[in-house]
Amino acid sequence: MGVGHTDLDEILFTDAGALPLGEFRAAAAEITGRESWVVEGNFSKLADVVWHRADVLVWLDLPLRLVVWRITVRSLRQLAGLDASAQAKRLTWSRAFFGRRSLLRTAVRKYRHNRPRYVRQVAETAALGVRVVRLRSGREADGWLAEQLGRR
Repeated sequence: MGVGHTDLDEILFTDAGALPLGEFRAAAAEITGRESWVVEGNFSKLADVVWHRADVLVWLDLPLRLVVWRITVRSLRQLAGLDASAQAKRLTWSRAFFGRRSLLRTAVRKYRHNRPRYVRQVAETAALGVRVVRLRSGREADGWLAEQLGRR
């Protein structure tokens, strides 16, 4: 889209571990203080410095089965060494799939627990004048993105 893109996971997960919340918020605020930006990632603790500063908030409200599938595929790629991100470097089989706090278990737990809160927070963000686009499938997301790219 010709706009600077930042994945919040790449900021949060450093080689030394996860950043403290204050540093994470400051880094996100610096990025969203720029004239144009795209931020990828869902950290509702950053709503005031990311969501509320956006022109458009795109919520990928995907079905749980798709979320699980994508986490599984991404984790397998990372474990196979096909991803060089800081997060991938820290990933183990236990962290991905088998530990009590594995990515997979955490995703399922957070999906069930956080969705009602996201509905409320997204509505609050929309009330501030931010345009909200809620996409409920990969097909909807692909179509929306193609439409945006076609407008340029």
